[in-house]
Amino acid sequence: MSFGASFVSFLNAMMTFEEEKMQLACDDLKTTEKLCESEEAGVIETIKNKIKKNVDVRKSAPSMVDRLQRQIIIADCQVYLAVLSFVKQELSAYIKGGWILRKAWKIYNKCYLDINALQELYQKKLTEESLTSDAANDNHIVAEGVSEESLNRLKGAVSFGYGLFHLCISMVPPNLLKIINLLGFPGDRLQGLSSLMYASESKDMKAPLATLALLWYHTVVRPFFALDGSDNKAGLDEAKEILLKKEAAYPNSSLFMFFKGRIQRLECQINSALTSFHTALELAIDQREIQHVCLYEIGWCSMIELNFKDAFDSFERLKNESRWSQCYYAYLTAVCQGATGDVDGAQIVFKEVQKLFKRKNNQIEQFSVKKAERFRKVAPTRALCVLASIEVLYLWKALPNCSFPNLQRMSQACHQVDDPSVVGLKYLLLGAIHKCLGNSEDAVQFFQRAVKDELCRQNNFYVQPYACYELGCLLLDKPETVARGRALLLQAKEDFSGYDFENRLHVRIHAALASLRELVPQ
Repeated sequence: MSFGASFVSFLNAMMTFEEEKMQLACDDLKTTEKLCESEEAGVIETIKNKIKKNVDVRKSAPSMVDRLQRQIIIADCQVYLAVLSFVKQELSAYIKGGWILRKAWKIYNKCYLDINALQELYQKKLTEESLTSDAANDNHIVAEGVSEESLNRLKGAVSFGYGLFHLCISMVPPNLLKIINLLGFPGDRLQGLSSLMYASESKDMKAPLATLALLWYHTVVRPFFALDGSDNKAGLDEAKEILLKKEAAYPNSSLFMFFKGRIQRLECQINSALTSFHTALELAIDQREIQHVCLYEIGWCSMIELNFKDAFDSFERLKNESRWSQCYYAYLTAVCQGATGDVDGAQIVFKEVQKLFKRKNNQIEQFSVKKAERFRKVAPTRALCVLASIEVLYLWKALPNCSFPNLQRMSQACHQVDDPSVVGLKYLLLGAIHKCLGNSEDAVQFFQRAVKDELCRQNNFYVQPYACYELGCLLLDKPETVARGRALLLQAKEDFSGYDFENRLHVRIHAALASLRELVPQ
């Protein structure tokens, strides 16, 4: 009961980001952790000894199961406490969170291995029972003490945290891997997915969470970090299969409807996606945070359709209602407002961005403030606001979701911008647009121009490393230019630093190089 209550407290904190709720969640999780603290005796050795001594384990086995359950809850609490530390985005909080995660991983790993060993032991005993009738009574005691059902439930409980660890660490960029290895974390993507799938099919209370985690990975993480290279639809079949399996169990779930919309958006069915997100919005009438997630997607789908009025309405509501990042939402609101032609109104909102800047170490808010600064003194033009909307669509990997007619309209809008301070950015965006249109030769030329533009070092420093990455990925598609493509990826990784969304690009470079190593072993 304590864990369930503290878990709800944690989810509430993560949805609202309110300081009081985050502190309350920390207190609740620490209380639960203390309740569950127990001796870390070797579970396997203890139960093996009891079986060997032919002792009745009906008294001891439930305590073994209970001890494992408590250890898993302790690890879960530590992970959630670490997440709450990371949200503070302070160096001391990162260090503290890292060490908490290290403790949690040790517990998860030990419990996972112990439960696997117990399952093997159980199967071995059942086999012996079928072969040796004389041992039937003793083996019946073992089966009765530690049932297959309880072991499967424990395996489901530990698989959630164990799988999440593997999955998240497998995506860490190379510049952080040394720290990760120092803390002793592994990172096996397939193991992570397999464990989360097991957890989602189990009877543990975290099974629905494991299902949501898998959907989140396939429909948000994989396309956003380009984990499958230029294949923007990778993972959609898996996501569809999960939704199909769970549809009957959760017929009116706003979250499942939300993920249905995500799949439709990635398939470029934007009108269908908007319908799903609006339906999810209605289903979540009493769940403000889920409503905000749906509003966010409605805003993005509207931008993808170049419907800046509807996008403005969604982002303005988020700016006024959400506590997550009013600074970021204010920037999106101003961009869309300016793109509708209301540049005076947009300038007023651009001026608000600086006032709403609260999370000083947050890259998204830093980017928003930096971009808005230009329009605080000089009124924006509609063309520059449209360019800014295409820029965020590019940075958030949404251009591949756009239809060909809309991509062509974006290309025309970019060509209409003649401001010398954004030439490099214009070429980067034109390259990305032509890449999505399938015009590889034109894309290469635009990316090359973006790489050579020195003025962008002052105004849009991220343009050159991103252009290097994009150019490198295109060159990887042809056998004769693979070496040049790999060199450009390494250049993007090693020759630039201190630019916007650096870690984001490093994850994408890491994924591109990893896929290259699979095709061409180094």
